[in-house]
Formats: sequence, structure tokens, C-alpha cells
Amino acid sequence: MRFYLSIITLLASIFCYAQKKVVVDPYGAIVRGDTTKKEIALVFTGDEFADGGDVIISTLKKYDIKGSFFLTGKFYTNPNFKNLIYRLKDGGHYLGPHSDQHLLYADWTKRDSMLVTENEFKTDLKNNYERIKVFGIKMKRAPYFIPPFEWYNLRISKWAKDLNLVLINFSPGTRSTADYTYPEMGKQYVSSEEIYHSILKFESSGKHHLNGFILLIHIGTDPRRTDKLYNKMDTLISELRKRNYTFRRIDEMF
Repeated sequence: MRFYLSIITLLASIFCYAQKKVVVDPYGAIVRGDTTKKEIALVFTGDEFADGGDVIISTLKKYDIKGSFFLTGKFYTNPNFKNLIYRLKDGGHYLGPHSDQHLLYADWTKRDSMLVTENEFKTDLKNNYERIKVFGIKMKRAPYFIPPFEWYNLRISKWAKDLNLVLINFSPGTRSTADYTYPEMGKQYVSSEEIYHSILKFESSGKHHLNGFILLIHIGTDPRRTDKLYNKMDTLISELRKRNYTFRRIDEMF
């Protein structure tokens, strides 16, 4: 009974988000900003790879764009990534959580079937914030949260809200999140050229184009993928600038 009352409260908060001109999916996550504004949030997730860090930082600096980076506890505690994280912070980019141990919260085929308990979820996320705090960032300064694997349900949304966090996810419609795939994955593999054109095609054909879009890219990918999407970021940003888009940190967009 308590859970269902919590869901009612969550649904009420979703209604409030709707009044603020953001798009909320059926599972309680904000997946898009104001569709009347030509604004895009570039978000980057990371767990075990960070090979795109230098390229991403230099490209964002070139265009004076602030990105939003959602990293796991494993990423924050990797000594090889420490300097990169400080560079992101010093560059004014948003640093937030992506689960401490990159847990899968719910079954892939039965989305309402939980794979973690409430305590496991909250403990893991609090541990993620402990890793972030080492870099001088407290939870209240980083309330936006992208779940691991970008996979969640209403129960996860409710538990995140209990911690005063805002669950967000990428905007659907493009293939950008497939930038982690590599040729050995067969039909799952999507080239960076295909991803690039899927973004521009959506921009040209979608009802609201890319207005308020949350565009997700991985900060690093498996070495077996040599065709890295982050190497096309310069071209992509240049083209979207020509189409009069501006880029916002996730906390600026909302």
C-alpha cells in the first residue's frame, strides 16, 4: 500500500514537471527539456573506459560548451582517470552519478521485475556520491542522475526521489547511444557515420526537431570499436550551431 501511495506522489510530481515544459517518460524520468527552445544538453556517461576524454574536452572548449558527465564510482576511483575528472571540473562541466558499481536495476524483458532492493539501490548511489565528494562536489550540487544502462522503472524513479534526486535519461529518436557497439557484435553494431546521420535526420524530420534534446554519448568505449563517435563531435556541433542550436549544462536546461 505504501508503495502505491508513493507512486501516486511520484505521478503528481511528474505532472508538475509537465507544467515546467519538460518531457517525462512513463517510468518517471525527464527525457527532454522545453521543446519550444533550440537547446541541447550534451551528456556523457562513463564506467570503465575514458579514451574520448581528451577529444571531448578540447572539442567542448573550442565551442565554449559545458557538458554534463555522469560517471560511476568505478570511474571516479580509477587512478588513471583522476586528472581527467579534475580537468572536467575545472572546465565548468557538470559531474554527476551513474551508480557506484554500474548495477542493472531491472530485468531487460520484465521491466517491472527488480534486480536490486531499495537498500541496495540507495547504498550504491550514496557510495557513488562519496566518490564524487572527493572532487569537492556534494550531492545537493549534483541532483541529476542518469541510471546505469539507462534502464529503470517507476520504483527506481520513486527511490531516487526519496533521495531528492532527479532521474533523467537520453531523448529517444537517434542512435547516439549505440556508440558503445563494436563490429564483433554483429547486427548490433552501428557505425559513427550512421549515428551522425541519424541525429541530423531526426533534427530535420522530428516534430520538435532537437529542441530540448538530451543527447547521450559515451566518454569512452571498448577498444574493439575503432570508429569512435566522439571524433565526429566537432563536425556535429558545427552543423548544429549552423542550425541555430545552443548547448546547455543539464542543470541549466532544467
